[in-house]
Amino acid sequence: MKKVAVILSGSGVFDGAELHEAVLTLLAIEQCGGSYQCFAPDKPQLHVVNHLTSEVSEGETRNVLVESARIARGDIKPVTECHVEDFDALILPGGFGAAKNLCTFAVAGQDSEPDKEVLRICQAFANAKKPAGYACIAPALAASVYDTGVKLTIGNDEATANGINAMGATHVNCAVDEVVVDNEAKLVTTPAYMLAQSISEAHEGISKMVETVLAMK
Repeated sequence: MKKVAVILSGSGVFDGAELHEAVLTLLAIEQCGGSYQCFAPDKPQLHVVNHLTSEVSEGETRNVLVESARIARGDIKPVTECHVEDFDALILPGGFGAAKNLCTFAVAGQDSEPDKEVLRICQAFANAKKPAGYACIAPALAASVYDTGVKLTIGNDEATANGINAMGATHVNCAVDEVVVDNEAKLVTTPAYMLAQSISEAHEGISKMVETVLAMK
């Protein structure tokens, strides 16, 4: 049974992990015969967004780990407790939290800075040549993890793709139900809700991403 470390970034598309993507990822891992352990950084979110109005809730603060625990039904650990030797693969669902709490791409674009502990873990998997999957906007973080020229996708948004290319990655346009694979880096990416118009569309790409990651040697 393949063991997968899953890094979450909060709870909610606008300020944390995209819930559909996160749940679809966990389901796909189990359907592929794998198991998972969720992790998240133990730190304050960049900000809190009211998902009913899409407006920032001024003065409200939430913790990324605590919020991520909602998705993981409480079975989650700080990312500092993720040890690469305990897992066969790494997967990061998207949501703006990946670009706000795991790195600063949402506010800094090509000058994005990754969370130091998250970067350390992601690079540990990359250096160990263990496969990884990044969905939606999470490949913006992958651009800081892998060597210059790594192939990845966020779909086909030109401005976002240009920002990622400026960070040294090579963006490849991709349909919602497809994946981009960099075999040398053992990196698999898919657009998910960067393009998906429904949960079923997001499911197609995420399932393919998880299947591809778990099939890698």
